[in-house]
Amino acid sequence: MRSASPAARACLGFIAAAISVLTFHAAMWEALHLLALPGMGMPPPYPMGATRPFGVPVIVSLCFWGGLYGAAFGLLLPRFTAPLWLCGLGLGIVAALVGFFVVAPLKGAPIAGGWMWQSWVRSFLINGFWGIGVGIIAPLLMPRRTALRA
Repeated sequence: MRSASPAARACLGFIAAAISVLTFHAAMWEALHLLALPGMGMPPPYPMGATRPFGVPVIVSLCFWGGLYGAAFGLLLPRFTAPLWLCGLGLGIVAALVGFFVVAPLKGAPIAGGWMWQSWVRSFLINGFWGIGVGIIAPLLMPRRTALRA
């Protein structure tokens, strides 16, 4: 069996990341919601409120943006030498840092979650768990040879 083309890896990485948003990301979100720890409480997962400027539900936006990270993960898959769950954890850390230092200022929110440790812990837990999910799901979707090479 031939290994997947870059376009196929990007597409499957996108799908893996979107699935991970709906499963791993949402599971950690739900855990934080149920635990309701001081400063780390969350609303219920799968938020349906509208995002700006297009008005799509938040969960759809999370799946889309997570999918873009997943596409990059899929493209880089043949270069990874570490276990993919660990590479996925790195992806989640990158996503959290981009959220803190790029996305937050663009949205007018405090940079780095206002430097509050609860924001950091919450973000790294949710995004890290999502990334681990990407690292687990992506090779399951790839043709066997591509998954073995990664």
